[in-house]
Amino acid sequence: MIKRIRLRTLLIGGCVTLFFAVLMGRVFWLQVVEADFWQAHAEELWSKKKVLPATRGTITDRNGDILAVDAPAYTVAVNPLLINKLNLQNEVIDGLSELLGKDKGELEKLVNAKKENGEFYSQREIRNEGWKIDQELRDQVEAFTDELKDKNKVDDAGIYLLKEQKRYYPKETLASHILGYMNREGEAVSGLEAYYDEELKGQDGSIEYKSDGRGIEIPKASEVYNPVKDGKNIQLTIDDTIQYYIEEAMKEAYDELDPISMTVIAADPKTMDILGMANMPTYNPNEYWVDVDQKNFYNHAIKSVYEPGSTFKIVTLAGAVQEGLFNPNATYMSGSIRVPGQTIHDLKRSGWGEISYLEGVKRSSNVAFVKLGYEMLGPDLLKQYVDSFGFGQKTGIELPGEAAGVVTPVQQADFAAMAYGHGKLLVTPLQQLTAVAAVANGGKLLEPHIVKSITDPQTGETVKTQVKEVRQIITPETAKEVGGILEQVVSDQKIGTGRHAYIEGYRVAGKTGTAVKVVNGEYDYTKQVISFIGYAPVDDPKIAIIVLIDEPKDSELGGGAAAAPVFQKIANQTLQYLGVPKKLDDQTKTVQSSSSGIKTPDLSGLSLQEAKSQLGNKGISYATLGSGSELVSQYPKAGTTLKAGQHMYLLTEDGQTMTIPNLKGESLREAMELLSAMQVAVTAEGEGYVVSQSASEENGQRKVHLVLEPPFKDADETGEAGSGEEEADGDDAGETSGSGSSP
Repeated sequence: MIKRIRLRTLLIGGCVTLFFAVLMGRVFWLQVVEADFWQAHAEELWSKKKVLPATRGTITDRNGDILAVDAPAYTVAVNPLLINKLNLQNEVIDGLSELLGKDKGELEKLVNAKKENGEFYSQREIRNEGWKIDQELRDQVEAFTDELKDKNKVDDAGIYLLKEQKRYYPKETLASHILGYMNREGEAVSGLEAYYDEELKGQDGSIEYKSDGRGIEIPKASEVYNPVKDGKNIQLTIDDTIQYYIEEAMKEAYDELDPISMTVIAADPKTMDILGMANMPTYNPNEYWVDVDQKNFYNHAIKSVYEPGSTFKIVTLAGAVQEGLFNPNATYMSGSIRVPGQTIHDLKRSGWGEISYLEGVKRSSNVAFVKLGYEMLGPDLLKQYVDSFGFGQKTGIELPGEAAGVVTPVQQADFAAMAYGHGKLLVTPLQQLTAVAAVANGGKLLEPHIVKSITDPQTGETVKTQVKEVRQIITPETAKEVGGILEQVVSDQKIGTGRHAYIEGYRVAGKTGTAVKVVNGEYDYTKQVISFIGYAPVDDPKIAIIVLIDEPKDSELGGGAAAAPVFQKIANQTLQYLGVPKKLDDQTKTVQSSSSGIKTPDLSGLSLQEAKSQLGNKGISYATLGSGSELVSQYPKAGTTLKAGQHMYLLTEDGQTMTIPNLKGESLREAMELLSAMQVAVTAEGEGYVVSQSASEENGQRKVHLVLEPPFKDADETGEAGSGEEEADGDDAGETSGSGSSP
């Protein structure tokens, strides 16, 4: 008996000892061998990490108007479990289908979605129609949800709005090919959005903290905070008003001519700031999925290559003038010319007989340019000028996908054809504009750019794009002479091929182009690329523009008839918007003064862009004051009769905080009325028109002292008062002069 008890005790003791040995071994294994694993697992349970999303950088035009910005967005989701429990399936399906435009059959599947175990899901997002919707549609969904709750007397109807961010383009189609777009997954797809994606997207931040078993943050526990680095802000060189002028003129021509595509680029030839760039057809980056045709997304301005035709003759002309080979009064026989391998004809195959080289340029004679480029310059020197003007090379603009073009003449006939813009020569519209801008600015080939500055919002550091000179191609004297010749192509209203680009009061230089397309190795005269390229004013160029139209419906139209009028409309509006005065003769001034007495329209309730457009259509000059993006007030008031030469002011800020504009040339009455509208006190000395101004502040009240002088008797022909003074004092930052088309 005792032996049994001892044996049982020994057995039990052994089991207990073994149990504790195993337990201690397990503890050792967990706490020592697998310590790192379990420590990490524990931290996962009590440590929480929250991602703090970075805000993507804003893209603005040169005046600060927003073109692309991050904005709140909302995704619609449904709760199939609750909706089925409340038996609201049909009401939810009908309501959301009407609001979102979602197919009822697809909504039915979402509302009745089940897991593999047969249970209803508790949340399903409605894609794509309910994904990242805007504020207006979000409000409509919320109103429907509230109505559903009230009707069924429930606190939750199973419809939710999840707050997110999306990229928003407030001006919709404006400058879409420049900007590109972000897809719904937040990926940059094209344009500047893709080119500067790293700079724009910034870096997400995070915060790590300790929590209890319920996930609630433990007070005073250690936190790890990684700050957000928001994306950099990009300011472009484009002006959204000029961009608007371009796109409006293009829409009108596109509808009338029905081409495959159309491209316009405008630049400041002295800096090669791109002031506007557009293509048709286009798309709305806010709704990129609507435009399923990929050609709508194609940026022809930098990607498409084509035989330029006669606009390229400017290069040949510049080379001939630079080498002293162009004699405008020398004559040649027009019509046709034989070169090794082929005979080249003028557009008028019989020609115009023996004519001067100047007349040949005006008439865009192919024979004249073969003689100038192929015979006089010679193939090698002609090729040197083509290369020097930047053809066959990328311009370096800050946009993705730029083409380099092709310059590969081999045979003598290739060089002869290149002299008038055909043959083994393919260029982009931007290369063409850059080359012609070199003629306009005194012979300097400049690198075009579309980014004015990039600013880091964290540090405030701004990197500005500097003007970059590639090379001096021709002398300023040559450039001036070429400009004078090209001006006659436009001003000669009898034989000038560019006469439809003529603008009363502005000196315009330009050249037309009509390039026949090659189809199956042969030229097809029913398919043409027509164009016009030019700049103005000739004596002090402010704008250079290329207009390119690919295959207009009417194949009989040339660059002079179809493209030049588009140039004329854009250039006329832009030059007046930039405040470039027209120089008119006495007869024209009499007509202009008779058109004075226009009454100012009521612009209240209009957007700034709509106001500018209305004034432009009425031929009323205007200036935009302030750095805001919305129209706050106007001066003079609606219904005021304008005097000859008087323009309107569009105020985009409250007058009390707005920068005081430059008032030089204004009468005392006009200056005082404008400053009064800005709640600025005025003192004045002298009579006549403002020649200088000085600003001060006393006790929080801004004051401006004006110095006036009477106009000289021999005032210049523009009608402005001469003063002989330096530029008027005063800060005119934030003032943008402009006007619409002339009457």
